[in-house]
Amino acid sequence: MTPLAFSQFYEKWFDLLHHLVNELSDFASSIANSKEEYISPLVVAKQEEKLAQLIGKVMLHHEEYFRAKSLITENDPLSVVASPWATTLERSLNWVTGWRPTTAFHLVYTESSVLFESHIGDILRGVNTGDLGDLSPTQFRRVSELQCDTVKEENQITDELSDWQDTASDLMGPRAESKERIERLVCIIKKADDLRLRTMRSVVSLLLPQQAIEFLIASAEMLVGIRGWGSNHDRPCGR
Repeated sequence: MTPLAFSQFYEKWFDLLHHLVNELSDFASSIANSKEEYISPLVVAKQEEKLAQLIGKVMLHHEEYFRAKSLITENDPLSVVASPWATTLERSLNWVTGWRPTTAFHLVYTESSVLFESHIGDILRGVNTGDLGDLSPTQFRRVSELQCDTVKEENQITDELSDWQDTASDLMGPRAESKERIERLVCIIKKADDLRLRTMRSVVSLLLPQQAIEFLIASAEMLVGIRGWGSNHDRPCGR
């Protein structure tokens, strides 16, 4: 894949992600509204089936992104580092050519705190809301353990990239040595992307369907929002 082809893919991928955010939000709202009235077991079962379908759809969309990025990384890793298809804001926030995996945990904790406060009355009455504000102690423990493991992997990859950068002058050396350096960069980028995708999958697996939907909405809104703000900032004045 060439940088131009990936740039076109990147635009289309974000357009579809924006569409998925709206689809997720609309369905989440319909579930929230339906809780105010009696719902038959059959309807509940259909809602759960739809939730599972939407979660799978969003995860497949992210997997498609990382498959495409793997191809451009193998063909032109230096372009991936430069990321000309991204906005200035996106590039300024990047960790090893993408979002930092531990951001996922900050989203979970933030959304959980906000929803907990909004449903405090129901929670005190023992009513299960089923959303991120209703995380169980076991879920909190498992999320915390996963966060610790992810931080360790992040630090290892950061150290690898730092070592690579410290000897970047080797790229000016013999052809065989330069090729080895580039291959090492490819490996580092792929490790970072693998950690990003594994983190998303792990977080989703720890959550109930409704909680997973809320996490995926928050994650998508963050990515779409950053890109939108970045695009507005980069747009020439008067346009």
